[in-house]
Amino acid sequence: MRVFVYAAPPDDQPDAVDDAYHQISADLAGTPGLVGNELMRSATAPHSFVVMSEWENLAAFQAWEQGQNHRNTTAPLRPYQDARPAGSFGLYEVVASY
Repeated sequence: MRVFVYAAPPDDQPDAVDDAYHQISADLAGTPGLVGNELMRSATAPHSFVVMSEWENLAAFQAWEQGQNHRNTTAPLRPYQDARPAGSFGLYEVVASY
């Protein structure tokens, strides 16, 4: 199971997504069912990112998502979530992974 979250930093904080990603990844270390995650930067739009998390299965992801720590743990990235349409495909390079 893979989950994708699209993000874009504000112009005046270009490292905001990177910083939030590393903070969240440290907090998620050891989360049951989480296989790993990656921060990927768009190869065509350098201020667009995708955070991809890999889970053992949908049930493991849903158990974590419905748990009480989900909202607090992911809060640092929430202000940078990008709801704009991503198009029919994207090219992303891995920036960091855990």
